[in-house]
Amino acid sequence: MDPVPAPPWRKTRRARPVKPQLTQELIVQTGLRIVDHEGLDALSMRRVAQELDTGPASLYAHVANKDELLELIYERVLEEIELPAPEPGRWAEQLREAVFAQHAVFSRHADVARVSLANIPTGPNALRLAEGMMAIMVEGGVPPRAAAIAIDRIGQLVAADAHEGSLYRGMQRASGMESEEFVAEHFRQIEEYMRSLPADRFPYLARYADEMVKPSGEERFAFGLDLMIAGLAAQVPSAE
Repeated sequence: MDPVPAPPWRKTRRARPVKPQLTQELIVQTGLRIVDHEGLDALSMRRVAQELDTGPASLYAHVANKDELLELIYERVLEEIELPAPEPGRWAEQLREAVFAQHAVFSRHADVARVSLANIPTGPNALRLAEGMMAIMVEGGVPPRAAAIAIDRIGQLVAADAHEGSLYRGMQRASGMESEEFVAEHFRQIEEYMRSLPADRFPYLARYADEMVKPSGEERFAFGLDLMIAGLAAQVPSAE
């Protein structure tokens, strides 16, 4: 049987899109998306609520405040880091691989690295990461105290490097240039400036200006990390 048509004077009711059910998971995903695209300073409970087409008060049933949201976002990012099972004979190589894995993740979510600065994350993934790195070093013969300090110092190296990368990206977006063009122009200006310094006062900076700007960000990070690992290796008791 054919359906009866609606009278022409009756307005057709438009179906409103169904909102996704509000959950902590959805709030965290939305917060991370804001941070990735606009930076940490753009994140607020109000902004997340706007993205989800709801009021800020509705978020507090799932997240206590912005601080907890930041911790949950940080935990979500740490979820992406994979660590190997310890192989004592390869501890230095494994540590290097593990730290580069962290660096790659934080480079994708650069502003999130700021959350770890002046803070000791204690979520499940933060603890998993610390436990895994501690196991790699201690099983390889690194003294526990040195391994514990190394986790802190390496964490700062990763966070600071990723945070600096986010600052450069902010400068690049403000310049209107593409990423490669911005980097090339930025360091070209620095090199020209150093070359212009009075040679009688700054002979080494003027002479080696190209060496000051030539290394890539990855090369600089690797250099700092390798210095740390070499220092740790020097503390491993030699087998007699």
